[in-house]
Amino acid sequence: MFNPSREQVRRFFCDAWKKHLDRLPLVGAEVTAVDIVLRHPEYHDLLIDPEGALAKEWTPEDGQMNPFLHLSLHLAIAEQVSIDQPPGIRAAFEALRARLDPHSAEHAILECLGETIWRAQREGKPMDALAYVDSVRRAASRGPG
Repeated sequence: MFNPSREQVRRFFCDAWKKHLDRLPLVGAEVTAVDIVLRHPEYHDLLIDPEGALAKEWTPEDGQMNPFLHLSLHLAIAEQVSIDQPPGIRAAFEALRARLDPHSAEHAILECLGETIWRAQREGKPMDALAYVDSVRRAASRGPG
């Protein structure tokens, strides 16, 4: 399992964004990363300043989510849906997309994933993939967005 450092994650997003701005070819996960960044214009200025991005700290007390965590969760969700891992996540995502636009559907999954990761960390256990997919299914079955 790939477990990049904080600096590697930040550089990855900054480098992919710079390649996009410079109209250079994107490879692999860079394509998905840039697609995600395009949907988050609030992060564009941050990503053009890699050194500033590396130095910046985001804490819960700031009241703002770490942009790199947010982008990374989007990237994880894109990968999960593309390979249907955990099993059932693709169908749950498609059910969400039936009632929400794709970005809002990703944000709904993002909330479920964040909650599942938080619970696993709090309990000192592995992430419960079945509970995660079930929470996405519940989100998809709620009333209109």
